[in-house]
Amino acid sequence: MTKKWPNNRTINLVFHGHSVPAGYFKTPIVNTLKSYPFQVLNELKKKYPFAVINIINTSIGGENSISGEERFKSHVLTHKPDVLFIDYALNDRRIGLEKSKKAWKKMINQALKDGVKVILLTPSPDLKIDLTKADNELEQHSNQIIKLSQEYEVGLVDSYSLFKEIQKNCDCVADYMSQGNHPNEKGHSVISTAIMDFF
Repeated sequence: MTKKWPNNRTINLVFHGHSVPAGYFKTPIVNTLKSYPFQVLNELKKKYPFAVINIINTSIGGENSISGEERFKSHVLTHKPDVLFIDYALNDRRIGLEKSKKAWKKMINQALKDGVKVILLTPSPDLKIDLTKADNELEQHSNQIIKLSQEYEVGLVDSYSLFKEIQKNCDCVADYMSQGNHPNEKGHSVISTAIMDFF
């Protein structure tokens, strides 16, 4: 990303997941430019002014990793991502740990086979879940994603731990949310800042 024209090339960053990376704030408002994928683009352009960077968002509100995996080849790999971000855990509670693990593994394997760099994201908050309560639903999915990142030796953005720490410190995670299960701009910034550590 530091190369100048004519030696540079387009970099494709693909964000695959549910309503949060899709940019849903208070449903049905979609605040694309304040969502974490576009916050990342904004920060990358400050840091790498010569780079041509595409943010490609294949996320669909309400989707879980099973349906995300079913369209993975046609909707994600077709874009030839340089880096792929996967963020499904918030909705994967509906399908359970085993089914979500199977779907995540399929997506990771397909991406790695194509030489794509992969970064997994643990879930952002749901205000119905007490983040300080050990072994809650979100923490179980978070732990599973951490183990997958270790198994496949891929990147990890541990959003869950960041928000859990905020809740421990000030009991104010609600200040980072636009509604019960969607972060606001401040909440998206927590995630985008963690992603920028990779760049």
